[in-house]
Amino acid sequence: EVQLVESGGGLVQAGGSLRLSCAASRFPFDNYAIGWFRQAPGKEREGVSCISGSDGRTYYVDSVKGRFTIDVDYRESTVFLQMNSLKPEDTAVYYCAADPPHCSWYAGDYDYWGQGTQVTVSS
Repeated sequence: EVQLVESGGGLVQAGGSLRLSCAASRFPFDNYAIGWFRQAPGKEREGVSCISGSDGRTYYVDSVKGRFTIDVDYRESTVFLQMNSLKPEDTAVYYCAADPPHCSWYAGDYDYWGQGTQVTVSS
């Protein structure tokens, strides 16, 4: 069974940085996409970034372009989300998700989810 475990969340001041990790076990990175989603209280879960396992292409939602970077360590089967210039509106629980053959912003396309890690950005 595929398992995804996120880590790296925490409390940071506006303008600061965090690096989230998503460790994947029993998951064929080469063939599938991994996405990062976030969900703030009272809001729907939204896609933040995605990396395609087949060609390494990366995608970002407009609100994080230029501030967040997604990358993969294939040897360690870990996906990272480097978050810089954090803003209070980035506060949310962040999830990694896996399984579609291509990147998608639709949460329903993903079969496997981690437990989430809380990111809180203070103003």
